[in-house]
Amino acid sequence: MNFRLMGKSAGFTLTELLVVIAVIAILAGLLLPAMSRAKAKGAGVRCLSNNRQIMISWQMYTDENADRLLFASEGDDVRTRAATWVTGTMDFDPANRSNWDVEEDIKKSPLWPYAQSAEIWTCPADNSGVRVRGRFYRRVRSLAMSLWVGGFGGVVPEEWGLNFRVYLKLNDFIDPGPAQTWLFMDQREDSINMGNYITVMHGWPGQPKEYRFDLDFPASYHHRAGGFSFVDGHAEIHRWRDARTMPPLRKGSNALFKLGLVPSPNNPDIRWLQERATRKK
Repeated sequence: MNFRLMGKSAGFTLTELLVVIAVIAILAGLLLPAMSRAKAKGAGVRCLSNNRQIMISWQMYTDENADRLLFASEGDDVRTRAATWVTGTMDFDPANRSNWDVEEDIKKSPLWPYAQSAEIWTCPADNSGVRVRGRFYRRVRSLAMSLWVGGFGGVVPEEWGLNFRVYLKLNDFIDPGPAQTWLFMDQREDSINMGNYITVMHGWPGQPKEYRFDLDFPASYHHRAGGFSFVDGHAEIHRWRDARTMPPLRKGSNALFKLGLVPSPNNPDIRWLQERATRKK
């Protein structure tokens, strides 16, 4: 005997499909922000690790060189290049190998023997790069050293702070002290240039109307925050408070560097940087 199934074949109605799509959309809306936060947190953890590793490399170099500190940038005397933590100037010119080739500057750094990983020289949240002959290369460095550590071959021009101390030996870090003196930071992609970051000391202490940025701005890749390492070896992500510290990012350009002097009176972020940079002689 043959039997024939009666009735409609199994399947979704249009209404049911729309309900399923709506549920998926709701779930995606709930999950994507959490995934985004988790990804950002992971980048922050890697950033801390990078800052910590480059700091350890600096400490190892210093220990093996009679506590003499590397310069933040080379000076007028070409002989200072050998004792500069990294040379080369970052921009977005494909012809400038300092942007994309680790062989150009990174592997020539005095720190390279202690930090033989190109990844730790760049914040994982910095995705800036250049195209060279049609191929995209991430830029090789987002780290910068405080200019007050080593200066330009041992000096800092008076235009950035008259009568302030330039640290040249490890035992110079008396005030504000190793735990309160930042050494490396992640710098913005549209601001980074040479290997130093200039914390302008005008207005310190007690004249906040004189605060200003000059050529350099810190990175704010981690939800309005940036990575730092300190002379005592610890690293932290510091959150910025003032919107003037975080102007809109101008990708593919060194636009902020080209602005030069930018007054920023009463900016609490500049005070934070000054407090952890140097002191009067």
